[in-house]
Formats: sequence, C-alpha cells, structure tokens
Amino acid sequence: MLRLTEIKLPLNHDENAISAAIIEKLAIIPEQLHNITVFKRGFDARKKADIQLIYTLDIDVDDEAQLLQRFAHDQHVKPTPDTSYAYVGQAPDNLAERPIVIGLGPCGLFAGLILAQMGFNPIILERGKDVRERTKDTFGFWRGKALNSESNVQFGEGGAGTFSDGKLYSQVKDPKHYGRKVMSEFVAAGAPEEIMYVSKPHIGTFKLVAMMEKMRANIIALGGEIRFNTRVDEIHTEDGQLTGLTLASGERLHSKHVVLAIGHSARDTFQMLYDKGVYIEAKPFSIGFRIEHEQSMIDECRFGRNAGNPILGAADYKLVHHCSNGRSVYSFCMCPGGTVVASSSEQGGVVTNGMSQYSRHERNANSAIVVGIDPERDYPGHPLAGIELQRQLEQKAFKLGGENYHAPAQLIGDFLLGKASTELGEVKPSYTPGITLTDLAQVLPEFAITAIREAIPAFDRQIKGFAKADGMLTGVETRTSSPICIKRGDDMQSINLKGLYPAGEGAGYAGGILSAGIDGIKVAEALALAMLAQVKS
Repeated sequence: MLRLTEIKLPLNHDENAISAAIIEKLAIIPEQLHNITVFKRGFDARKKADIQLIYTLDIDVDDEAQLLQRFAHDQHVKPTPDTSYAYVGQAPDNLAERPIVIGLGPCGLFAGLILAQMGFNPIILERGKDVRERTKDTFGFWRGKALNSESNVQFGEGGAGTFSDGKLYSQVKDPKHYGRKVMSEFVAAGAPEEIMYVSKPHIGTFKLVAMMEKMRANIIALGGEIRFNTRVDEIHTEDGQLTGLTLASGERLHSKHVVLAIGHSARDTFQMLYDKGVYIEAKPFSIGFRIEHEQSMIDECRFGRNAGNPILGAADYKLVHHCSNGRSVYSFCMCPGGTVVASSSEQGGVVTNGMSQYSRHERNANSAIVVGIDPERDYPGHPLAGIELQRQLEQKAFKLGGENYHAPAQLIGDFLLGKASTELGEVKPSYTPGITLTDLAQVLPEFAITAIREAIPAFDRQIKGFAKADGMLTGVETRTSSPICIKRGDDMQSINLKGLYPAGEGAGYAGGILSAGIDGIKVAEALALAMLAQVKS
C-alpha cells in the first residue's frame, strides 16, 4: 500500500473528491486505484471562510513500485508503514511468579492487558471501586453527598481520565505505533471507530464506563486477576530488590516484578515510597483556575459561518502567553461543550477539573488556565514539597468556597479589576455541588494571579470574547500533572529499587489517557522481557 499525506479538500466536498484527488496527485487512471482507507483526517481552520480538510490516506494501487520511484523525492508519497502490534514474548507454562500491577487507570489497564495477552496472568490492584460503583460515588458527591476519599474522580477503575473529555491524542513520540494498539483495543471495547482516524479523537465519560468493563472482562478471561478496594500500604525490599507488598487488609503478596501505575493523586502512596527509600524527585506542574465561556462564542470565533458543521464539531482552543513577570500561562485540558467538575480526593480540599461527554453538547466550553511552577523557585527543599503546595491551595479553596465543597468562583471582569463578584452574568457556572462568588486572588500566589490577569486579555486578542466580563473562573486547578517523578532507568525499573516499574502520569512519564496507555505498554514489555530472562537463567 501507499500512504499519501497532506491531501487537502474543501470542508463540504462530495464523496468522489478523495478518489479524484488521488488520481490527480499520482497522474493515474481510475482503474489503477482499488481501495482507499482514511488513516487520519484533520482540518485547517485558519481561514474561517475556507476551512480545508487534510487527509492522510492509505491506498491500494497498481504499479506501486513504479509510482514510488516516480515520486521518490515527494515526502507526501511513501510506502504505508506497518503499524500492527508485535508482542515481545510469551510466558512459559511453568512461570512461578505472577507480576503485580498497582492501579487500574489507563497506564495500569494497558500494562495489565498486555501482560495478560502474553500469558503472564497479572494481579491488578485498584484502591478504588469498579467503574460503575465509582461513578455512583462520584455523581453522588457532585449532588452534594459526602466525599468518598477512596472512590472519586481520582481513584477507581479507569483512573482520572474516566471523568474528563476522554481525549485520545498526545504529542509523545511513538515510533513503534503503540498508540494504534491503544486505539484498536478501545475500538474493540466499544469506542467509536472514528477515533482511529480523526485528528483529535475523544470518547467521553459514559462510553468509557462500558469500555472499561469490557476490557476488564478481557483481562480476566486471559488469566488476569483484578482486585478492587485494595490499597497497597507497604512495599518490602531486600538488598535493593522489591520482594512484595502488604495490602491495607494486612494480606502480603510476593512478587519481584511490580508495575507502579498509581496516578498523580496517590499522595499517601508517594509518601510511603519515599519513606521506604525509593528515589523520587520533585518536578514542575501548573496551578490555576477553570475558565468558562459559552461554547457558541468559541465556535463562532474559530469556525465563523461553518460553526455547527458536524465534521468540525464543537471548537476547542490551545493558548499560551509568556508574561512580563517571567511566568507562562496556558490553556490545559480544554473541554468543548462540557462541564467543570469537582475532583477532590482528600477531605477538606476543593479541586476542579473539566469533563465532556462524547456529544459535547453542553452549553459551556471550559478549560484550565494555569501558570507553570517549578521546584527550584516555588517549592524547594523536599521531593514531596509540590504535594504539600497542592494541598495548601486546595484547602484555601475549600475555606473560601464555604467549607462545603462549593468552589470559589469569580466573573472574569471582576477578576481583572481585582474586586469580588456578587452576582452572575450570562455565563452560568456548570460546577456542582455549587459555587461561592468571591475574590479568587485569595487562593493562588500573587505571581500566579498577576500572570493570569495579564494572560486573559492577551488570549482575547486570539479569541474575541475570551476576556468577556461575565465569563466564569472557578478554582482551584492543581492536579494538572504529577508533582513528582519516580526516576527509572532504561530498563524501566526504579533507579534504586530493582523490580519496581514506575509508570504513567503519577510517576511523571505520561500526561493523558493515550500517553499513559502507551507507557503502560512499554513498561509491560520491559517487565515481560525481564521475567523471561530470569526464567532462562
């Protein structure tokens, strides 16, 4: 097959336009073209009146070798690469030890799935509940019920990505096409087939719930074991080698091969690992607020008269501003047609995040607007200092919101003027359990408030109406990424504890569902190869 890239066509082209473009590009007759597969479809909306679709196509065509020779200097005509997944090995029947995976978010899910597919019969431990029970607890908290600190947006089957936009795109380098493996497994579990080719695929929470259940059943059918409500409270080591775990129940499990995929909010586990001597470094993350506008405004600004086109869907944005005080402010986890959600996992703290369903039909667009911070100047002195900073900000937000998990909020216009808000405008906040209008300058450090106040008008120059006075800011956003990195070597194991495989977002090696899934595959492969080498020796 041949792969053609950068095939541009009008937004509303007819069904024959793709084949016509191929025939024109290659200067062939129609009879030479036999099959067309859309590998990727994006769009260029820089000219709102003339939005172009951009295709990457795989085609079956006669005289392929001759065409490749003729287009040898054209980077947009190449052989189609092999993106199929190849397993690194197969577990022997007499394998004496079972690997353990801690955490059943995207990273742990794919680490466990790949190990199960290779016959290693992994044991997967998840401190939270299964996805359906967890959803009940999470929606109950949003409706004003008590926070369950072990079953919420952060903890439980599916990880934090379950209650998000379900975005499935990443900027990580992926030369082995692990991302295609992630996508294909999602499609097999019920995700829309379009995620295989649209440029910014997403799934949404409700679809993710059913998908997680199917993938769990697949792991169990392959010989894996999954335990919910199972927190790891201690690790055991001997001469620099991991030997096992103790669970909250008191049960002890023995294994010298453990994947650590605990997500970015397992603060008690980070503390336990640090106390046990596992090498951990503080890493940069970001803090800020959720910002809300009417989605129709974003659509109009981005797509003009093409707003509402089903191919384009709800418009998103990606913004960055370098401030005069040396800080950078950027949009993060933008959720078109979504809601701002309560994401607390500790008692007495307010945390916000964004979520969209697959339809993206809610009235508001929301995004985090965050300021980058780093250990050297903002939380020096201890590897876990970033965690303590997060906790302090979340507790401030809790108190400012009324100590009932309502979030502190402010109109954009009032925030820019430095005065507390007292009444809402046209943009209605979507956060539940509820909001308390106040002055958000009391929540974040002064440098962050100064930077965000400078950035919002700058963003308004790119998206007219971004600084609209009655747009909403809701606080506080602190869980943008893990505040720590559990360092690992080229063998994917902790640099000072053999047998521990730090993985995913919590360990500092991913940022989102797709990259976490990819990292889970990488770590599973490394673990499998280590176990196979151990058997041979």
